[in-house]
This record gives sequence, C-alpha cells and structure tokens, in this order.
Amino acid sequence: MKKTLLPLLLCLSVSFALVPVIKAGSRNATSISAGVGHVTAPGDSLATVNETAATSAEAVASNLYNTLGLDNLGLSFDAMKYAYKGFEELQDKGLVANDAVLTVIDFSQPSSSKRMYILDVKNQKLLYHTYVAHGKNSGLQYAERFSNRAESLQSSLGFYVTKGTYQGKHGLSLRLAGLEEGFNSNAESRAVVVHGAQYIGSSRADAAYMGRSFGCPAVPQAQSATVINLIKGGTTLFIYHPSQSYLNGSKLINA
Repeated sequence: MKKTLLPLLLCLSVSFALVPVIKAGSRNATSISAGVGHVTAPGDSLATVNETAATSAEAVASNLYNTLGLDNLGLSFDAMKYAYKGFEELQDKGLVANDAVLTVIDFSQPSSSKRMYILDVKNQKLLYHTYVAHGKNSGLQYAERFSNRAESLQSSLGFYVTKGTYQGKHGLSLRLAGLEEGFNSNAESRAVVVHGAQYIGSSRADAAYMGRSFGCPAVPQAQSATVINLIKGGTTLFIYHPSQSYLNGSKLINA
C-alpha cells in the first residue's frame, strides 16, 4: 500500500508545482503579478509629470477657449493653448506679478482682423478685443517674418511681461520686457512698446492691409489708453504665429 501511494503523492506534488508556471504564461498572469511593485526610472517619472502638467494646462485652455467663444472671435486654439502653457510657466518661475490677465496676439490672422485678446483667466472674462499692428518688415496683410534684431522693423514672437507707462510721441505708451532669449529679448533696447496709432483700426478695415509699425504691437489710438491700463504692471503678453522655429525653440512652451 505504501509503495502504491508514494508514486501517487509524488505525481500530485509535481502537478501542483507546475500550476503557477502555467498560469504565469497565461492571460491570468496579470492578476498574479499585480501585487509586484513596478520600478520606474527617474526620467520616466519626470516625463510623466511634465505630460500631466501639459495635459492639465491644455484642458484649462480648452475650457477657457470654449467658455468665452474665442473660436467665433477668430482666435486660433493653438495660440490659446501655447499662451496658457507659457502663462503657467511664468507664474511658476515668479516672472509675472499678475496671475489673472493674459493678452494673446494672434499673428496667424490678417491685420484686418481683431487679433488682440485681453483675457481675465481667473474670472473667465474677455476684457477687450481689438486690432493690433505688426512690424512693416514682417509682411503686408499677414505677419510672416520675425526678428529680435535692432533696426529690423519686424515683430518679435513669444512671451513678454508688461512694465510701466510713459508719455512718448504716440502719447501714453507701455514698456515691454521680452522674456525669450533669441526671440524677443531685445524688446526693451529696440523700444518695442504698446502704443496707439492712427494707422490701425476699424477706419482702415476695408484697406488692402492695415498700417504697420516699426515692430511695436500698436493698437487703435482711440483705444490705446484703455488697452494699456488693462494690461500694465506685470501682466503676461504673448505674440503667436505658427512659426516652427519659434514653436520648436521656445523654452517656455516646451518646458
């Protein structure tokens, strides 16, 4: 009897020992290994955090874009998406004093369109929507060329922080500090400012193209004081164009 039971018990032991091996190669292996910790490389964790932050910023931008009906007002969603992404980065870096006002200038639109949008992102309001000029050497109806060089008479893309006001030859004007090296960092030395001008506005909407500046984001003269007082003193201003050199090179939108 003992001789008969011994082989039987040995066979049963081998069979039970094989069960986990068989299951590990099956679809049910997932449930078996679920309790095993997965070690994530530090680089993977950082990439995940960055992707999550980017997704969150885009979701907020999308909500703001839809709530304010900015699509119907001509604003490119890419302009809004990149503007908000950079806006958050600047806040995180402590480079802007005002965490509510964000101005987006969308140079993917022609100068005959109202392409300046002043937003209150905290209270989800469109504060102002008006015309804005581009530099005379950037193009005619559309801005197509951009520069950070002195005497280029071209507009400069990217993020700016607004500073103080002064009285100049165009009346009340607003100084801008360019925050992106290689794109707009020479704004102050080039005297790129927000000012009023008679050559931009509804009175010229039927012309082949609006008047152009020497590189400044000039606004209609009659509205300049309102615009400047809304955005002065440490707010974010973003000038957008779907330029691959900018989109690939900006450290703020690619952070």
